[in-house]
Amino acid sequence: MKTYLLKEEDVHKGNLILVNKNYPLKENSKVELESFNEEYENILFSRSANTFLQFVLKEIKVTNQIVPVSGYRTKEEQEQIFEDSIKENGEEFTYQYVATPNASEHQIGLAIDLGLNLDVIDFIRPSFPHFGICNEFRETALKYGFIERYMKEKEQITGISAEEWHFRYVGYPHSEIMKVYNLCLEEYIEFLKQYQENPFVYQNYEICYLPYQEKEIELDKNIQISGNNVDGFIITKEIR
Repeated sequence: MKTYLLKEEDVHKGNLILVNKNYPLKENSKVELESFNEEYENILFSRSANTFLQFVLKEIKVTNQIVPVSGYRTKEEQEQIFEDSIKENGEEFTYQYVATPNASEHQIGLAIDLGLNLDVIDFIRPSFPHFGICNEFRETALKYGFIERYMKEKEQITGISAEEWHFRYVGYPHSEIMKVYNLCLEEYIEFLKQYQENPFVYQNYEICYLPYQEKEIELDKNIQISGNNVDGFIITKEIR
């Protein structure tokens, strides 16, 4: 079993980091990126997350019904999108649907906007309804680690209007737990903080929260660790 030294910078890394206006992205946060596929080589996504995304699309037998609209963005790209939306749509619309620079999940490479393959696709609000192939994607994506990030009933918590097209990779079993317990990511981060001494158990997983402190932790292939971009770490152990 290997040991790993947890450092302050690690709080801001991992699949479960919370990025919003209250907890902005740290400039040194990096993720390994790859193209969505050969046809959409300019749309980048986390390499590990994209592997699971392609599994979802393959399982539901998507050919060209669903297309990627927006993946990873640099800070400069997010600034441009935000400024352009202010000019074209006004401040009220923009603050509802476009995150401010460094508060966007697109900058961490773990979020992707998907849309139906229509003749005209709205870049800011692509169509991805709650029926048909789109809903089949939602249901299947849960078991591969994806959540629909911005739900209407959670708008007061997330600060973002409902976005049926915006999916975030958090990893399994976290995606399924959030669905079962009806938690958005902000709520889930807080929910786990009660499990420090005794882990939260879900199926064959143990999940606990570790407040930040520089310390060595033992890791093996059954243990995953992610910062939360707030104040500590989420440790997930698969029980064999």
